[in-house]
Amino acid sequence: MNFRRKLIITATIIGLTTFLLNTVAAQQTPLFSEYNYNPFIINPAYAGLTPNTEFSISNSGHFNAFEGSPKSFAFSGHGSTNRKKVGLGLGLISDQIGVSTSTSFFAAYSYKIFFDFDSDRPYWQNYTPGVLSFGISGGLQRYSENLTELGIVNDDVFAEDINAMVPTIGFGFLFNHSSFYVGFSSPNVLGDALVSDKSFNITNTYYGYFGYRFFNNRFKDLIIKPNILLKHQQGAPLQADINIAVSVRNKFEVGAGYRTSNSYNVLAGLYLFNNFRVIYNYNIATNNSPLGNTHGFILSYQMKNGYSND
Repeated sequence: MNFRRKLIITATIIGLTTFLLNTVAAQQTPLFSEYNYNPFIINPAYAGLTPNTEFSISNSGHFNAFEGSPKSFAFSGHGSTNRKKVGLGLGLISDQIGVSTSTSFFAAYSYKIFFDFDSDRPYWQNYTPGVLSFGISGGLQRYSENLTELGIVNDDVFAEDINAMVPTIGFGFLFNHSSFYVGFSSPNVLGDALVSDKSFNITNTYYGYFGYRFFNNRFKDLIIKPNILLKHQQGAPLQADINIAVSVRNKFEVGAGYRTSNSYNVLAGLYLFNNFRVIYNYNIATNNSPLGNTHGFILSYQMKNGYSND
């Protein structure tokens, strides 16, 4: 057996161990380190919150050093209507590790209540202050475990492939102030209630997050943005993403963060031609992670004036 084959099987066994001893829920909710730049993929309440219609592509792990390691991809688009009170969006998420793949498609609806506060904020901000948003989503997820590709014989567990279709319903809310934001969401409150293959045991996943924006009149071109994301899933330890980023007039930004018991990350981003934003992310695995370092990026496009408020 050559070295490359060993790496593929090693990565696959890691994924299958998680699948067999816990659940396949790890495939259900891929988590992108740069979630701050596309919250819509975890919270339907974010639909239509940007000033203009936005499209985003997220990618993580596709440039890893060996085959079989985790890979995630997402495409989404969302915008607003009815005087910005209603948000609508669509999303596609694919998550793969070894021979295990999860692909989901969902549509989202949000409704917003607007208000404002008498507080200073930079003129170049690109978010809507003073809004309480509620969102729901509905979609379909497909799970597949191509176990026969492993070539493991005399074991009933690996004797046939596994496929399942799962209808999903999610919800979320988001409160956004000019200085801070807080959100809560769950992408699939049904769990495995409607799963087509009853051998699957899928648990709900819940996200909670909070972020703050530091700025003052002495440093008008800067916003410092610390934030934290908490992920809770039955049968798995609570996971926290702790990040901080510095944005310079929506021209460029840099940041760093830590994911508990998993990795550190650094990022850098550029805003191009007013309408485009590119964020590059590099995750550095800790000693507790067998999956190595990963690269990721997110490319976003906003229509009309884009990200520029100059």
